[in-house]
Amino acid sequence: MEIIEEVRLSGSPINPNFERAEEKAVKAIQKHGMYIDGQEKNTQSDEAYLLLGKARYYDQRFVPALEAFNYILSKYTRSDIINQAKIWREKTNIRMEYEELALKNFKRLLRSVNIKDQDYADIYAIMGQAYINIEQKDSAVQKLKLASNYTRSNEERGRYNFIIGQLYNAMGYKDSANLAFDKVIDLNRRTSRDYYINAFIEKIKNIEVTPENEEAVLELLKDLEKNRENRPYLDKIYHQLAMYYLDREAPEVAEYYFNKSLRTDSPDKILNAINYETLAEINFDNHEFAEAGAYYDSTLTNIEATSKKFRILSKKRENLDDVIKYEGILARNDSILYVVNLPQEERDAYYQKHIDSLKAIEIEKEEQERIAALREAQNKAMGLAGRTFKSSDANTFYFYNDLTVSYGRNEFRKRWGARGLEDNWRLSDRAIATNEVVVNTQNRSSDSLDIYSIAYYTDHLPKEDNELDSIHSEQNFAYYQLGLIYKEKFREYGLAVNRLESLLGNNPEDKLVLPAKYNLYKIYEINDSPLAQRLKNDIILNYPESRYARILENPKAVLKEGPNSPKAIYAKLYSAFEKERYDEVLAGTDKYITEFNGDEIVPKLAMLKATTEARLIGVDAYEQALNAIALNYPNNGEGKKAKELLETLVPRLKKDTLVNDLDTATKWKLVYPFASRDTSGINELYKVISKSLIDLEYDELKLSTDLYDSNQTFVVVHGLISKLRAEGFAELLKINKLYLIENENFVISASNYKSIQIHKSLEKYLTQIYNNNQTPY
Repeated sequence: MEIIEEVRLSGSPINPNFERAEEKAVKAIQKHGMYIDGQEKNTQSDEAYLLLGKARYYDQRFVPALEAFNYILSKYTRSDIINQAKIWREKTNIRMEYEELALKNFKRLLRSVNIKDQDYADIYAIMGQAYINIEQKDSAVQKLKLASNYTRSNEERGRYNFIIGQLYNAMGYKDSANLAFDKVIDLNRRTSRDYYINAFIEKIKNIEVTPENEEAVLELLKDLEKNRENRPYLDKIYHQLAMYYLDREAPEVAEYYFNKSLRTDSPDKILNAINYETLAEINFDNHEFAEAGAYYDSTLTNIEATSKKFRILSKKRENLDDVIKYEGILARNDSILYVVNLPQEERDAYYQKHIDSLKAIEIEKEEQERIAALREAQNKAMGLAGRTFKSSDANTFYFYNDLTVSYGRNEFRKRWGARGLEDNWRLSDRAIATNEVVVNTQNRSSDSLDIYSIAYYTDHLPKEDNELDSIHSEQNFAYYQLGLIYKEKFREYGLAVNRLESLLGNNPEDKLVLPAKYNLYKIYEINDSPLAQRLKNDIILNYPESRYARILENPKAVLKEGPNSPKAIYAKLYSAFEKERYDEVLAGTDKYITEFNGDEIVPKLAMLKATTEARLIGVDAYEQALNAIALNYPNNGEGKKAKELLETLVPRLKKDTLVNDLDTATKWKLVYPFASRDTSGINELYKVISKSLIDLEYDELKLSTDLYDSNQTFVVVHGLISKLRAEGFAELLKINKLYLIENENFVISASNYKSIQIHKSLEKYLTQIYNNNQTPY
């Protein structure tokens, strides 16, 4: 019985029938129980309690079930079902994970003398389950063998021997497992077909297929497939056939049988998941990445969403999206560059061949449509003739009947219009007779006709040097990304080597050469290739100042770099960012992005630089930097975060534009602009305004210094409730003898202040909104 882990509402049964059984047992006890002077006079009440306990057990309410069984043991000590009550009590204890207690009670029960053979079988079988639960498989085997000997049921005997075979397999004793499976097979129809077929399957799995016995194994599987009684189990048989051919290195045949297994609409989700996953791996090995992705999607639908396997495959599927993307870029760019580099005559022949194939497809399509239309017209006409002339001769030829001919003629005109009696009648333009594919030109656009012209394709080819350079750069970047993905995400070192070597042989940009060589070196090192030493020497000799050279020369020293490690430097720059030392952050990120090129810290440095540019330059620079991160590091967390920000945050920021709210806004700020280098002036003004807020008891107002860009810093008074109040406070600070603040200033609403910080649009605000409604100061 499978334990259902899902939370159920109180009083909600797993199966309504269990609830009905419990109700009937309770009613029998209430109506017919005769408990008098400490004894039950109705000899059938103990059976009602046993039914009550079983109903609760199957409803997975084990504590109430245990109460019912214990009641029998305490009140019906002379009952003829006392042993059954004890057996069910221990079954319940095992479900409650009290295996040791159950085994102890069973050992005591086995010392009794009045035990039937079937009770012995049940006891030993349940003891076997207890030993399985506590991982004592050898003890479980011994108990199940005893259960198989004592039971009178061949179905149970088949079940016990099948479990014995599974346990032997788990312990690695395949020969002993096959002997157990043979016992199940020998029972044939006397046991459940489930055990019979699965015993065959498991036995075949245990056979080491050799050239001497492979034909016998295949013949056995084919015999199982042909047996009509095995039709409900074809999903398992086809799966095993697929595994047989996969082991024989015939993936095409294996793929055929995996698909046959899936087409049986098997309810076995585990088997379906294995089929789909194996098909995904076959397609991945064949570089059919889109098909592999589709099979992984199907695998995930057959796996529990909370399982570890689901998480692993989900990650693999996400990584496959990047493979599909970059392999697509490679295929497209390789094709473009190949055609561009062809001589003119060969290029024209290349496209003419493509055009000829399109024409052949079009002609075949038109022919199929013509045949289908003719059959449809004939079927309609014959149907009308049959309905109209039921009493006429059934063998009358179609064209001998005027009505059916008239009906056919009308249907033809409806579908095809007026056509002359001539060759190629179905084509609206006779130019097709000269192999010009211009069928149904009335319904075609000029674009669709262009696809049969060589110029249509050659005119779309890139011609400018900058276009070709862009394609070449994109191609090399795809090679590099694929090399890293295959190496890091899939451990497909052969594919990784192929892509990285292709990159190095394709005149790559300097920034890709060193990381590609280093990653190639790491793969060669994993594979114990002699090429590893050659690449190591190349990196040390030609890039002596690089971090990679330092790692290769002295790995332990690099690990002890301390303050000079990439992580330490990133932490240092991030600390500077928090302290608003943005110029320092920009200079540092520029330096270390180049120095640490290829290291996992680079995307983090790029994201830090983007955020810094957002603060100093504005949202347009931020958007441009995020686009670069999303393009250059699509497989990294920062790349995915950049893509998300571009879709969510950046559009919202761009909506925050300046508005003329001088008369409507209710939150205002008084701003004193300074040159950022004038730190003494900033600090002095901050102290004076801070003192004024205390002196004048303006507790609702707040003061801050806000960086605007590299050149300007603001001293800002926040919390003013109107434009007039903000201007009045500036005037007060100017004329009050205690403060006498005559610094240049302007007032701005909170929403516009946010906008000028996002877009760095102070000048636009002052010229278009503020100064048009303000007397110049």
